[in-house]
Amino acid sequence: MGPCSCILPAGIFTYKIHEAAYQVVNLRGSDYIRQIGDFPDGEVFENRANFPSGDVDVSDAGVVFEVPNFFPFRGVTYIKKVWADEKAADPGRIRLPDPPRISLKNSLDALVHETGAPEDFGGRLLDGLPEPLALALAMTSADVRDLVRLAENACEFVHDPDTGAPLGMRFFKDENGRIRPRIKKHDLFEVLANNPHLPEAYRRVMVLRPGVQGESQIVGEWKSRDGKSHVFEYLRSNSYIPWGHYAANMADDAIRYRIEDLTEEDMTGMRHLYYQRTFVRLAADLGIFRFSRRKTIPPADLERLRMDICSALSDEKLCAALTFNRTLWGWNFGFDFSPTRYRLHASHQQVHQQYAMIPSDVAPDQIPGLTVYPYACGDHVESFVAEYRSQTGACFFDALVRAVRSNERMDGDPRKPADLVVYSDENVMLFVPKAQTSQWELNLVPLLPVGNIVEADQNVRTSLDFAILLAVRALSALGARMITSVEYSKRLDSPDTGQRLMYCFLPRLPESPGSFSEVQHRWINGHYPEDFAFACRKQVEGYGVPSA
Repeated sequence: MGPCSCILPAGIFTYKIHEAAYQVVNLRGSDYIRQIGDFPDGEVFENRANFPSGDVDVSDAGVVFEVPNFFPFRGVTYIKKVWADEKAADPGRIRLPDPPRISLKNSLDALVHETGAPEDFGGRLLDGLPEPLALALAMTSADVRDLVRLAENACEFVHDPDTGAPLGMRFFKDENGRIRPRIKKHDLFEVLANNPHLPEAYRRVMVLRPGVQGESQIVGEWKSRDGKSHVFEYLRSNSYIPWGHYAANMADDAIRYRIEDLTEEDMTGMRHLYYQRTFVRLAADLGIFRFSRRKTIPPADLERLRMDICSALSDEKLCAALTFNRTLWGWNFGFDFSPTRYRLHASHQQVHQQYAMIPSDVAPDQIPGLTVYPYACGDHVESFVAEYRSQTGACFFDALVRAVRSNERMDGDPRKPADLVVYSDENVMLFVPKAQTSQWELNLVPLLPVGNIVEADQNVRTSLDFAILLAVRALSALGARMITSVEYSKRLDSPDTGQRLMYCFLPRLPESPGSFSEVQHRWINGHYPEDFAFACRKQVEGYGVPSA
């Protein structure tokens, strides 16, 4: 039995097509026929269809495509043909509508006009809203008046005595002497601070100004030459990652809440901080720590440092002594919060990316002398790539690239687009996977044998940065408002295994919140991957990318 992957060694996609027909034995003992309504002409409508008299014959259950993922550990995708055919007839339907612009104040003003309600009726109603309703309004309102009134109820501000503008927040010392902002309604505060329609002056003093969210140290920064792009690197020493992680946040003088506001320089800055921190930690580990403190390493110097690291990693003794041998990079974009207090995505809407390094091994306390390896998602890819080569004799990623480039439509219609590639250059390929684990998943891989960012030279890194920006721009333009991006990378001390660096972009759609199917890694899609690739290509036109 070969690896359970949709990629055949010849560089061809494979999948199953189910055309089921079956019979169901009727074991119901009684009928419960009732009226459930009527028609305009008075005819009674009953639920007789729900209570068949005999066995049920399903002669045509419809066609379902079952597509194994590239990697068996990521499960399988099901595509219902009748749903996908609807989208294939008009790929422009693959998008989400813009959210409605809500204004409770306008609605209340109309009510006051009609009923003659007392003065400031709307403001007093806002003050007295039950918190679940206040949370819903804070999340969805686009009216500055709604949001400012709620913000003033959520916490205490220091105001300019002349203009009334917020200058800062009120703070106090708790019983342990720690300094805390005076927040009266924490959930409401958090939701308001993530609404881009709240005036920037409020968001700045609530969450954006360095220090207002805590004492996380800023240990790096990147600035564009024209000063329009500015990124801070925060150390998260209280991280869920035991060895700490870093966050590259857009600074408070370069605020970005929307993907369409994100520039190429912004992406370059965030990614530069990721490369810089990784290379600096590796250089220290390898004993080649040669750079100045208290300054950003210029790109040319960073590339020289990378080459020194590559040279050092070729030394088996130095390689064996590595403390950290894997990278971790991720990006949660978007924020949502339900009135029932379920936070649905990132901790903050303001654009930021997170990264860390993972130790090569750890000795557990429970069993002396035993070595275990901390978890890294790229290790799954390494194991699969080795298994694939062992069982097929082929390099998996070479076969993957061939399969994507030679793709044929799943419905076999030669009149419709068949290309899965959204964007490519001489270094990278951004494409739609045949088996999407998110309904709108995109993947990015280098076209060169690059397994991690240390193996990626300046040209490849520039291509990666631009393609990452294109990916989130395309998804955002289609209406995605929450996107998770993940890096799968090769171990830094791994020999050449054929494993390549890979990025997955996974939007969370309103009608796909996750269920028991997803827990089992069974992913359900309502479109053909080729039609989604076409929809994405239409969105990236105009960003220096030739039209399809």
